[in-house]
Amino acid sequence: MSEDDIRNGGGDAAPEEELTSEQLNEMRLVRREKLKKLQDMGRNPYLNEHWDIDAYSENIKADFDNMDGREVSVAGRLMAFRHMGKASFIDIQDDRGRIQIYVRQDAITPEEYEIFLTYDIGDIIGAEGVVFKTRHGEVSVKASKVVLLTKSLQILPNKRQGLKDTELRYRQRYVDLIMNPEVKETFIKRAKIIKEIKRYLEDDEGFLEVDTPTLTVIAGGANARPFTTHHNTLDIDMNLRISNELYLKRLTVGGFDRVYEMGKMFRNEGMDRNHNPEYTALELYRAYGCMEDVMRITENLVSCAAMAATGSMRITYQGKEFDLTPPWERLTMQEAVKKWVGVDFDTIETDEQARAFAKKHLSEGSETMTRGLAIVALFEEYCEQYLTGPIFITGHPVEISPLAKRDPADPRITRRFEAYVNTWEIANGFSELNDPIDQYRRFKEQQTMLEAGDDEAHPMDEDFVNALEVGLPPTGGLGIGVDRVITLITDSPSIRDIILFPTMKPLEE
Repeated sequence: MSEDDIRNGGGDAAPEEELTSEQLNEMRLVRREKLKKLQDMGRNPYLNEHWDIDAYSENIKADFDNMDGREVSVAGRLMAFRHMGKASFIDIQDDRGRIQIYVRQDAITPEEYEIFLTYDIGDIIGAEGVVFKTRHGEVSVKASKVVLLTKSLQILPNKRQGLKDTELRYRQRYVDLIMNPEVKETFIKRAKIIKEIKRYLEDDEGFLEVDTPTLTVIAGGANARPFTTHHNTLDIDMNLRISNELYLKRLTVGGFDRVYEMGKMFRNEGMDRNHNPEYTALELYRAYGCMEDVMRITENLVSCAAMAATGSMRITYQGKEFDLTPPWERLTMQEAVKKWVGVDFDTIETDEQARAFAKKHLSEGSETMTRGLAIVALFEEYCEQYLTGPIFITGHPVEISPLAKRDPADPRITRRFEAYVNTWEIANGFSELNDPIDQYRRFKEQQTMLEAGDDEAHPMDEDFVNALEVGLPPTGGLGIGVDRVITLITDSPSIRDIILFPTMKPLEE
């Protein structure tokens, strides 16, 4: 029984109905039998090594006036098959779209035509022939040669239902890309965004791209839980990096005035629509710069990325519009708390007063809060939901900013900002702390928190303190969640939609 027989009556399924597991298994067996026959004939498709491609579907269609009548060589995956006796039409999907191939028995010989009729949806085909337009006006290739380059042994989802199961799409991204062209377009946009970010930093701002370690002894540069492993030869525990900040600052100490790195970070934390344990981040450091310098870079970089991917600085995300055109709005964390909570911390000087206000507004955790931590808790609980942005939030308390320079006007806060769009934090930047004595004191405080059970507190890094003692010039630093920015610009529902192979829980046996 052939695959078509199974789809059209050999089983219970109609052509566009969901096939049962039994039917799918039977169809896979049919394909293996076809493969065996081809191999017995000396036509093993897996031995093909090379096929010259000199034209793609998109180019042929876009430039038909010049391509009409030209001999071309194309290749792609067989996605549709329409048999009409001594002639057939197939659609192949290549790297840039789909094109129809017209195959006549008398053009490729009856023997080759009989073999051609055994090809299945999903097979990878090479074809040579002449570009023409059918009576119905469809640009096509009239084949003089058709070759099976790879035999597909699996069954693609049917064309009506496609691949809709979200979980399966992430697990089998290779099928998702075949069946859903818009998914491929999203990852093309991702590549354009990354390319534009690098172009802007290098060409417009003069930054140098560098590489720093992914495997580290000290998981520093952020407050996050790391993934740990063990190095057998050295017999030491090591971590996948949660940030590359401290290494990049070491390079700034060494004389690289403008450096950046875009790469993978790893945080052993929760997973949701905005978080994946392995993600792409950008970090950069600008010597002789400050917080305002990197705020300008942030808004320019994100708006340029949107322009490169969509042709506009105005984007739409899930029905909401955002204008990324610089300059962006600015608001301090304390101003936000006053605006949306109604608590004016200008009138609150002591930790005791702050705890009293926090107790009225927070359900738990206010008993041991400092004034700064109370501001942060109220901001996160009540204010972030209103930050549709784009907007910069500044004035972060020193308690949550161990690597940022204190504000000379108010040493309780730091020269730090976070950028928000769609209530998501997409960037975090500082006027970098370059006082080694202050940095050592803050690391000690964080180490005490770590030893008390806060597994996201920053560990002591004495070599970094030593680097600061050598001398870090005034520096502006920036970290951007590249995946979040891409999610927004491509209007993707989840961060998993813009990561080719997101982290997934293994299937149970």
